[in-house]
Amino acid sequence: MHESRVTHGPKIIAVANQKGGVGKTTTAINLAAALVEGGRKVLVVDLDPQGNASTGLGIQPSEREKTTYDLLLEKTPLQDVVVSTQIERLDIAPATTDLSSADIDMASNDRRSLLLRDALRHADVSALGYDQILIDCPPSLNLLTVNAMVAAHSVLVPLQSEFFALEGLSQLMLTVREVRQTANPGLRIEGVVLTMFDVRTNLAQQVEADARGALGDLVFQTRVPRNVRISEAPSFAQSVLDYDTTSKGSEAYRALAREMLDRGVAETV
Repeated sequence: MHESRVTHGPKIIAVANQKGGVGKTTTAINLAAALVEGGRKVLVVDLDPQGNASTGLGIQPSEREKTTYDLLLEKTPLQDVVVSTQIERLDIAPATTDLSSADIDMASNDRRSLLLRDALRHADVSALGYDQILIDCPPSLNLLTVNAMVAAHSVLVPLQSEFFALEGLSQLMLTVREVRQTANPGLRIEGVVLTMFDVRTNLAQQVEADARGALGDLVFQTRVPRNVRISEAPSFAQSVLDYDTTSKGSEAYRALAREMLDRGVAETV
């Protein structure tokens, strides 16, 4: 093993679903805030060219001097990319639209699927003191998402409680299996979290029943409700826990963080 690689350090969790609009970025931001509230030090890695996680945590484009593009393509050290947020002990490696060309720019690199792993599992990262790293993946199964899965210890899948929610999940599982068989044997699907859940609708109840029937204990007991406070918070560049700490959305993400920690998903490795 190369001396710069380590087997200990922060737990790395890829938040992934190739379908857009499922609450992926929302979950990355608010779960990170809930973990921090529970005493952890957390880094969010924004791997989506839209940069919504960066914006949602209050990082303006002018403040994104170094980004995850530099981390991947320029081999800029993580500590030079990381930006502090308004939340103490919560940092972000921001993204810009530059990342939209990363797939093409990485194509000729022999280590193209290993670039993020090299950056996040480097010995220097342990010195930064993070307990968890959450990677906000783009809404597609492209080379960026593969990089996230190769770098991660586990994959958290937000699943919208809507019709066709389970469609495409099999492709995501297949991608995880392929990554496990090739570049990252230790990768696990640690959980599926139901998002935008409206307990009043038969459809949401049916999606939950189908998900639990197909995936069993992989589905978290915590369900993130459809909640206006969750939707409003990003426009104020805040997590929902800071925007409205007593809202049902805040309570749900706190519960999800507790459930993850109880399962051992989010523990430092």
